[in-house]
Order: sequence, then C-alpha cells, then structure tokens
Amino acid sequence: MDELREILEKFARSGWSVIAAPARDWLSGNKDKERLVAALRRADAECGNCGCEFDPLYKRALKLLEQ
Repeated sequence: MDELREILEKFARSGWSVIAAPARDWLSGNKDKERLVAALRRADAECGNCGCEFDPLYKRALKLLEQ
C-alpha cells in the first residue's frame, strides 16, 4: 500500500478540497473507504481528463483500494 499512500499524499497536498480532505483523513487514520472512493470518483468525473498529473492517479488509487 505504499503506492496508495504516495498517491494520497499528493492529493492531500493538492489544495483541491474534493480530494485533499478525504486523502488527509485517510492518511491520519480515518480509513473511511466509502468517503475516499466517492471523492476519487467525483474527482475523476470532474477532472479526470483535463491532462493534469492527477488524471491517471484517480483511477490507480481506485484500483488499489479494490485490492
């Protein structure tokens, strides 16, 4: 889960409240998977094709959470 942690750390530093707050909560031990998955799906729907560095990370984080 080191890869997931690295991705969530990036999201936590992003400043975008859609993913930053749920990522920070997860990293601090509040492992609310449903909230995190919902935030990742929303972020992917709203911004998943804009061309930024986060686009592939939404999908990868979701895949890692499914394992």
